[in-house]
Amino acid sequence: MNRNPLITSSGEGDPVATVFGIPFDSTHSYKPGCRFGPDVIRDAFNNIEIFHPDLQIDLETANIEDLGNTTHTVVASEMIDMVRKITSELVEKKRQLFILGGEHLITYGTYMSFPKETGYVVFDAHYDLRNEYADIKLSHASYLRRIVEERGAENILHVGARAFVKEELAFLKEHNIKTISDNDIRQGKGPQLLQDHISTFDSLYTSFDLDVLDPAFAPGVGNPEAVGISSRELFDMINVFENKKVTGVDIVELNPTYDNGATASLAAKIISTLIALNLAKN
Repeated sequence: MNRNPLITSSGEGDPVATVFGIPFDSTHSYKPGCRFGPDVIRDAFNNIEIFHPDLQIDLETANIEDLGNTTHTVVASEMIDMVRKITSELVEKKRQLFILGGEHLITYGTYMSFPKETGYVVFDAHYDLRNEYADIKLSHASYLRRIVEERGAENILHVGARAFVKEELAFLKEHNIKTISDNDIRQGKGPQLLQDHISTFDSLYTSFDLDVLDPAFAPGVGNPEAVGISSRELFDMINVFENKKVTGVDIVELNPTYDNGATASLAAKIISTLIALNLAKN
């Protein structure tokens, strides 16, 4: 692991969460550069306020373990193998785990290392259900299809899609993948629909592709899509996780080259909020 820079933590005792980064973006075809995302998210986290008054949780006194970044590779299959080995070892520690991307293909390595019964909730403007993209099957645009093929769709909920192709919609319907649509969220139904879905799971893995947000809120992403949800709508849904065990989280597709700081700040806020919500249950 590359151990610099890291999230700074002044807390003592056992870590409340573990963080590591995956600087991989080799299958990106539009705006490459999200391999630089992990360190930019860390920098934002180290510079935002992490006291949560509503929960009375102050992360300034929490021990957050940051393992640094994985070795950089441009070979997708090598990245997946490496990430599965690392994540499997960390899952055994039964600590809340945060993975910083990197492109969305990393999730095929991370989520698949969690127990099969773990619920999967992904926030994303795209379905990522293509059979292949740019002539390859291991792609950020097809990672979720690979997960469905390997594990099935029973535990998957997709939130916020607004940009997809006909092939993906057909696969979605064929496999009965559950969704909360962009339109549902605009109508204010997102939090309740999310609550209804996650109530059946003992533990959850959540994946945040930052392009689920409108580019007005998150301009620094690899594949921006106009007319998305607001940051407030996203956090109204994140707060639904207050009473659930979120064991794994990934945050992907942050591209610092096109960011003004807003996207990195949102990514850092996601980490801070989910750690605080987890601690509030204890």
